[in-house]
Order: sequence, then structure tokens, then C-alpha cells
Amino acid sequence: MQIIANGLATVETARLVEFITGYAASEQVDLIIVGYPTTVHGEESESMRYIRPGIGRLRKALPNIPVEFSDERFTSVLAHKAMIAGGMKKMARRDKAIVDEISASIILNDYLENRRFR
Repeated sequence: MQIIANGLATVETARLVEFITGYAASEQVDLIIVGYPTTVHGEESESMRYIRPGIGRLRKALPNIPVEFSDERFTSVLAHKAMIAGGMKKMARRDKAIVDEISASIILNDYLENRRFR
């Protein structure tokens, strides 16, 4: 219904295209949102040079599903704040997979919220 996003899974980069194509084969996927890493000044981050090839493979594997970028600045900070507010223990907050999953949910929720007001 595209109302709210929640975490699905954290997948290692090497398996990402395989995971998403499998997911898209069993679920309706209208659009893929990818976090767009930028500096605090809004310039493209150096990490985009590592992300672009994977996005190219994803677009080739799923040519009928558009891929869009969405600003991911400060999502890790917001994820950590949500983890603290939710009472998560300090050791669990160090788990990068959990931080990434919460950050991805924040990115998608922000995208959906911004799209609603366009």
C-alpha cells in the first residue's frame, strides 16, 4: 500500500542482486529506492564509485523496475537514536546489520513521505 516501510533483511553486497531479483519474483515491486550517500555539503560521496556498478547490475537484472536514489544523510544517526529510544542494549546498537536495516527503513519512509507531498 506504500504507506510505511519496515525492515526486510540485511544482505551482503555480493548477494544483493540475487536477493532482490528473488524478492521481485515473489512480490510486487514497483520501484527500488537506493540510499544516495552525500557529504554534509550535499556533494556526492566517494562511496558512489562502489555503488554505481551494483546498481548497474541491478538495473540489468530487473530492467522493468525503476531504480531511484534518495538522500541517506544522517540516517545512521537517526537509526541510533531510534535504537536508544526503543531501549536497545548498547551491544545490539553496535550491530551494523541492524543499523543498516533501520537506516534503510528511514530512507524509504522519507521517500514515501516526500512523494506524498509532491
